[in-house]
Amino acid sequence: MATGEQGARVVRAPRGSERSCKGWIQEAALRMIHNNLDPEVAERPDDLVVYGGTGKAARSWAAFDVIVRELRELADDETLLVQSGKAVGRFRTHPDAPRVLLANSNLVGRWATWDEFRRLEALGLTMYGQMTAGSWIYIGSQGIVQGTYETFVAARKAHAARVPGGGRWVLTAGLGGMGGAQPLAATMAGMACLGVEIDPARIEKRLRTRYVDERIDDLDRALDVVLESAGRGAPRSVALCGNAADVYPELVRRGVTPDLVTEQTAAHDPLVGYVPPGLTLEQAAALRARDPEEYVARAKAGMRLEVEAMRAMQRRGAEVFDYGNNIRTCAMEAGCQDAFEIPGFVPAYVRELFCQGKGPFRWVALSGDPEDILATDRAVLEAVPGDPDLRRWIELAQQRIAFQGLPARICWLGYGDRAKVGLAFNELVRTGRVKAPLVIGRDHLDCGSVASPFRETEAMKDGSDAIADWALLNALANTAGGASWVSFHHGGGVGIGNSLHAGMVIVADGTEAAARRLERVLTIDPGMGIIRHADAGYETAARVADEKGVRVPHRAPRP
Repeated sequence: MATGEQGARVVRAPRGSERSCKGWIQEAALRMIHNNLDPEVAERPDDLVVYGGTGKAARSWAAFDVIVRELRELADDETLLVQSGKAVGRFRTHPDAPRVLLANSNLVGRWATWDEFRRLEALGLTMYGQMTAGSWIYIGSQGIVQGTYETFVAARKAHAARVPGGGRWVLTAGLGGMGGAQPLAATMAGMACLGVEIDPARIEKRLRTRYVDERIDDLDRALDVVLESAGRGAPRSVALCGNAADVYPELVRRGVTPDLVTEQTAAHDPLVGYVPPGLTLEQAAALRARDPEEYVARAKAGMRLEVEAMRAMQRRGAEVFDYGNNIRTCAMEAGCQDAFEIPGFVPAYVRELFCQGKGPFRWVALSGDPEDILATDRAVLEAVPGDPDLRRWIELAQQRIAFQGLPARICWLGYGDRAKVGLAFNELVRTGRVKAPLVIGRDHLDCGSVASPFRETEAMKDGSDAIADWALLNALANTAGGASWVSFHHGGGVGIGNSLHAGMVIVADGTEAAARRLERVLTIDPGMGIIRHADAGYETAARVADEKGVRVPHRAPRP
C-alpha cells in the first residue's frame, strides 16, 4: 500500500557505455534497480512500488540510497546481501560468485500470513518483493506479454476444438503491471479483448504504451466494438473503466458468454489489490485505512461475485481459467464453494512447456539504445533457426511492443537454446555489435524455480504441489553456477503463505569469464525444470532429459 515514502524522487537508469561502478555486473544491478522505479515502468514509483499490488524494489528511499552507494563501492570479488529491500552485509567472496544475493518477504511457515507480514512491514522489518520487483529485473508489462500470448493461443485452440469458429474474443480484468499485457497479447493472438479496470490511470498508461487500443466506459458500446471487430477478423482491444465484480455478473445477466474468460487483478493481496464493488477509489482508500478487516471481507465478497459469474460463463461453454492471482481461494473463503472447478492456467496450458525446460527468457540493453535490441533479435533467430513460432513472436514484438524504461525483449526458450543465445549475446558485446553489456534474466514464473500450489505447481502429477525444495535448489544451483545476482522470495503472484520462488540474473559483458558463467547458469536454470518434472513423473520431462543428456540420478543407468 502507499506509504508516502520520504525522499521520493524520479529515477531512471543510466544509459551508455560509461559506468559508475567498479564492474559491469555491479553497474547492471545499479541500472536495473533504477529501471524498476522508472515512471515508465513502475506502477507507483514514489512509493517504490513496481507492480503487483505492493511489490517493491527497495524497502524505503533511504534503503534505496544505501543499496546504490554499496553497489558503486562493491568490488569484483565481493557480494552484497540484501534482506527484503535493505542492504545488510558485504563480504569478500570471489569473482565468479554472485555480486548480489537477495531474500525478500520470507517468513517461517506458522507466521506466513498477511496479518503477520503487515505487522512486520509496519515495523520497517520487511517488504513485499513480488517476483521481479524485489529482484530488479522487471521490464514493464512486456515481461508477461509472451507468456500471456502463449496461454491465450492455447486457450483459444481449446475453445475452438469444442466450438467451431470459437476463440474470437476474451473477457478479462486488471490492467496493472502484469494484467496490462492481456489486451495486447489477445490481439496478437488474433482475438478481440474486453479488459475491465477500475483505475483510469492504469488504463491511460496502457493506452500510452499501446497495450490497449481504446477506452470505452459504456458497456453496450464496448461490447459492440469488441464483437464487431472479432467478427470481421480485425480484433481490437477495449478497456472498460469499471469494477469486474459488477461487470462480470452483468454480462451473465445479459446472457453474454465470451469465448475466453479470465482475470488478472492483484487479488492475491485483497487489502490493496482488489477494490470492493460499490466503492470509488477514494472511498476504497479511506475504508482500507480505517478498517482493514472490513475492507478485506468486502473485497473477498466482490471476488465471490466475480468468480461465480466466471463459473456461470464456464457452464455456458466459455473457456475459463484462473491466471494465477489466487482469486479462487479468496472467492472460496467468501462462500464460492466450486471456485476450483475453474482450472489454473499452468496445468491447463503451460506445464508441457515446463517439462521441456521452456519458459520466459528476458534481456535488457544497458546502453539504452533500441538498436541494440534489434541486434539481439537477429542473434536469437540465428542461434535458434527453424522455429517458426519464435520468429513470428520476435517479428510481432518488433511491430507491436513499446519499450518501457531501458529497451528490453522477452521470448520463451528451452533447455540448450538459452545457453546458445546467452553465448551469442556475449559475442555481440565482445565484438562491439552492441554498445554496452546485456542483462539476461527471467520471471520467477519459470519451469523449475517456483513452489506455488495455486499456480505453477498446481495439480502436480505426483502430488508434490507444496514441495518447496525445488525452488531452494534452483537458487542454490544458480549461485553455484555464478549468476550475477540471485534472489529467493515468498508470496509472489499468489500472496503471502502461498508460494516460494527463486530468480536469477546474469550479465553478458563480452569477457571469457562471462561466457563460462553464461554457459553454466543458462544450462542449470532450465535444467532444473526438466529434473523437477521428471521427478514428478512427467513422461515428456523424462524423454527430454534422455534426449538432452540431463542427468536424473534415479533414472540414470547403473554403472
